[in-house]
Amino acid sequence: MNNRQLFSEHLGQTSEFPLALEIERAEGLYMYDRQDKPYMDLISGIGVSSVGHRHPNIIRAIHEQTNKYLHLMVYGEFVEAPQVQLAKALSDTLPAHLNNVFLVNSGSEATEGALKLAKRHTGKRKIISCIDAYHGSTSGALSVCGSEDLKNPFRPLIPETFRIGFGVTADLDTIDEHTAAVIIEPIQGEAGIRMAPKTYFETLRKRCDEVGALLIYDEVQCGVGRTGKFWAFEHFGVAPDIVLCAKGIGGGMPIGAFIASKEIMHSLTHNPILGHISTFGGHPVSAAAALATVNLLTQSDLISQSPAKGELFKKLLKHDKIQEVRGIGLMLAVTFESFDFLKALIDQLLKDGYLTDWFLFCDNSMRIAPPLTIQEEDIKKACSAILQAIHTVS
Repeated sequence: MNNRQLFSEHLGQTSEFPLALEIERAEGLYMYDRQDKPYMDLISGIGVSSVGHRHPNIIRAIHEQTNKYLHLMVYGEFVEAPQVQLAKALSDTLPAHLNNVFLVNSGSEATEGALKLAKRHTGKRKIISCIDAYHGSTSGALSVCGSEDLKNPFRPLIPETFRIGFGVTADLDTIDEHTAAVIIEPIQGEAGIRMAPKTYFETLRKRCDEVGALLIYDEVQCGVGRTGKFWAFEHFGVAPDIVLCAKGIGGGMPIGAFIASKEIMHSLTHNPILGHISTFGGHPVSAAAALATVNLLTQSDLISQSPAKGELFKKLLKHDKIQEVRGIGLMLAVTFESFDFLKALIDQLLKDGYLTDWFLFCDNSMRIAPPLTIQEEDIKKACSAILQAIHTVS
């Protein structure tokens, strides 16, 4: 059996219509199939390849670490240089109180850890999240997702979780003295790139403080430079009690983290001991890759270039079929009349060598989230291809 047949027969599937591209290699902005056909990656593996595929700095860090050691011991027991140096580097990008990093393997795990931490620290149970939010697919993370269609087949989930409208100030009264935490994306991703004003986050922060609830920002998709700031919440000037990251932080390797103050994080060390544990959390190779990614982003101008690159996409993507291009930096949504039209467009673009997709909770909008390394000429080429594909399928 060839690899395509093995994929169909033996690999767990997530849909009945996978893309099933068979990629042989990837470099920078492009992936190449078995016939060496290039595909421009306009979604960064859904926000993962933030500095492009196989960036030399990341590959070098991986090689250097594999020459030293791989897994040694469950997370939190040994002093491992990649982990502690990454924790310090992440802390340096954040407000002073966000100085304690718990490393995990993914965004879903970061959500799980943060929810446990909030309940343990506050002694409360109620968790509030937003309609059309996405925080992961494990049971706890799914419980705070904002789509009932996504959740209903897997109930019962975690009890005492409640939904509010994103950016709806009136709904903040739902946050009461029984609330352990509010988990929210500073910029909603799978809702189709939705933003709320600074005043909303200021009121949210005030309400959490009034009732003793923790504020959790999920920056798994919107963080790590994608919006023109290292963290998306920097646009609003309102800091959380806990922040989550994953995806783009690893430069292509699997890693995630939830970050809080040392005081809050200490709650997981006792009553019970080992309140949250992970065998592979902060794997040395992933941590080394993540450290190289953070260093690259903080020591280069890739993040500061992101807003201008996003504006170029907005300027060039003009067509009667395009209803709106919204977003910030290189986190954009291009809206069309229907899912059927968008699906035909995405299929045509794939034939033409351009990879993009739609959003879980906004299926008439195309995701544009390329590596931050994309250049002006690449953006012009991509926009020209999108406009031509619109013409083809119209």
